[in-house]
Amino acid sequence: MIIDVVPKAALMTVHQSMREKPSWKELRDFVHSLAFLDGGHDEAFTLASGRKSRWFFDLKPVMMHPDSARLIGSLINERLDQIQCDYVGGLELGAVPLTAIVVTENGNKSRQGFMIRKSDKGRGGRKTNNPPGVEGVALREGGRVIILEDVTTTGGSAIKAVQKIQDSTACEVVGVISIVDREEGGAEAFEAAGIAFESLLSRSDISG
Repeated sequence: MIIDVVPKAALMTVHQSMREKPSWKELRDFVHSLAFLDGGHDEAFTLASGRKSRWFFDLKPVMMHPDSARLIGSLINERLDQIQCDYVGGLELGAVPLTAIVVTENGNKSRQGFMIRKSDKGRGGRKTNNPPGVEGVALREGGRVIILEDVTTTGGSAIKAVQKIQDSTACEVVGVISIVDREEGGAEAFEAAGIAFESLLSRSDISG
């Protein structure tokens, strides 16, 4: 379970310590300017899941910008230090650059990353002996894992990633961290699955 998170009953996913930081406000502004569109009505955009939404987020430009990437890495690593996390990773594609950012920006050089393929290639890593579909650092000795996600809508993809790591490795998944919670059922899904969840930003932080 994530240490010192906002109580689950409130379904507030942004940790209060984040909102107090100037870097959090800078990241919010980057996301608003580089990643966010408001279509003005509930069916303005069709998401990758097929769901309709008024709001659209594309976090790739934010993760690929040097200044906002450093902000993301710094903020997530601060939470990971408090949680005491050994490994980070998640499903391709969004979690791959996010994992690289977090690993690069962490001051704790022992924290390492991995990725989970959506479709197994029949192997994990020839060198690492990871299970099929899990690539990156070797997870065979276990450790505390946080699953990363760029944007959370329903939480389904991250829950699958949690199950993959828990079922096929010796690691303990202690939670999920996302850059943006779209506030469209993800927090409730994680709560129902018994998975601790938090995000750096919520949709309402961006849309007002």
